[in-house]
Amino acid sequence: MGSVPSTPRNGGAFSPETAEYLIGTFVGDESFPLSSEFWQKLLELPPNVQWPTHRVQQACELLAKNNCNTRHLAKILFHLACYLQESMSTSGVPPLVYEKAANAVYISSVFLKHLIENDIQLYLSLNDNEAILKDVLGDQTIESLVMRNVLNFIASVEVSPNTFLLHLELLNFMIIAMSTQLLCGPSPGPNDMNSFLDAAMAQDSSLVGSVVHKLLLNFITRPSVPFNRTTYSIFYDGSQSSVLQRVGSAAANIVLLPFSYLASSSGEGSRSPITDSSLHVLLVLIHYHKCAVSGDYSAIENNKSSASDSLLKENPHFSDNPYRKALEHAMDCELDRVDIEGNAPSGRYIKLPFASLFDTLGISLADEAAVLLLYSLLQGNSAFLEYVLVRTDVDTLLMPILEALYNAPRKTANQIYMLLIILLILSQDSSFNASIYKLILTGVPWYKERLLHQTSLGSLMVIILIRTVHSIEGALPQRPNIEFASDAKLHLAWFSVLTHAL
Repeated sequence: MGSVPSTPRNGGAFSPETAEYLIGTFVGDESFPLSSEFWQKLLELPPNVQWPTHRVQQACELLAKNNCNTRHLAKILFHLACYLQESMSTSGVPPLVYEKAANAVYISSVFLKHLIENDIQLYLSLNDNEAILKDVLGDQTIESLVMRNVLNFIASVEVSPNTFLLHLELLNFMIIAMSTQLLCGPSPGPNDMNSFLDAAMAQDSSLVGSVVHKLLLNFITRPSVPFNRTTYSIFYDGSQSSVLQRVGSAAANIVLLPFSYLASSSGEGSRSPITDSSLHVLLVLIHYHKCAVSGDYSAIENNKSSASDSLLKENPHFSDNPYRKALEHAMDCELDRVDIEGNAPSGRYIKLPFASLFDTLGISLADEAAVLLLYSLLQGNSAFLEYVLVRTDVDTLLMPILEALYNAPRKTANQIYMLLIILLILSQDSSFNASIYKLILTGVPWYKERLLHQTSLGSLMVIILIRTVHSIEGALPQRPNIEFASDAKLHLAWFSVLTHAL
């Protein structure tokens, strides 16, 4: 098995040579069993150990070469699941447990990122006959075990000084693990392989609801716990693009609606890192579409042709998304929960403070991710849509949307389309159209062409809509890669909103 150098507990001296040896052993060609003390020593690495970028790249390439034989990625993920389970199953968890779990998820994320981005097989199956593997794993896959424990931890463990870093790294790990969608085509197909996402979709409904609830609460409450722990710097370099940036730049391949809206997020309105990561994880979960295999698929598969491939693409069938359903059934916790239909179990609903959610969205809409969340809520959750329509301060949401449309030349077609669809959803209600003309604005500071005093919100919306289409057409020479003029959906959405508003 080879010798492993002794290492001190956190707080003692930890030589760079020891850290280099442990990481080198992890990516090397010698396989260590799950019960080896090597794993304990590796996960005691301090988070402030640093490596230059070229050494990180070399380590990733070595793991990619040797992982098929060592299965070290699967093994460190197994240890991550075990430490997460330990952190949830006992009271008074020592900080070292959280630190080891954070180390495990961080190291896993770095190498998983490299393998996914380069479309390299992950080799997550384990053939070890060790008792620990059989006792913990049972008949589950590594992906299922890890995602279940990650989701359980996020949903059940409160953010505190001891858990803040672990929460953040788990959310970042989920973004990386779910980015396998980037390897798929522009639309989901029956042969797509997204094992971590599929494992997340297979969780029981109570856990799914708890996860959606917790992620939304993270968005609303913006947890920012001061902690004295050193953040991770090993493997990361300022010049290295993050997985989230790559997910954003290629996100048109992820979902059917314009999720590429996130591609050019400016970062304005950014919140705590846990808030941002929670929102991105939630959006990926609720907009995942798994192409289900229908009864006719086998026949098509046995008689492959260009016509059959076209038929599958034109008539896709998708499995239900439990996270989307949980979001659609979210209810206002301020209202009395009465089952009007008399046949829906109360556990089906998650309870959220709609007032706080409304206010948080209002101050966050400079961030494109928050706009996509608002769209998802208005389009899918009738209770939240009704809540928004009866608010007397709807300008809380409309003003940042109109300001974004005012700056339309700086936006992509997908971003403008998303903003228009939100206005279209709201303007389909006649009471909304009447109320926006009764709401008088004392001023509009971001409107530069002229001073607008005592202007109704409805009039401002009409002005901005007309200005938007003019600015879009005028921006064509400067934005040749965005075909605004030929985008029929964009013009139809604009015309529909304007018709409702007038």
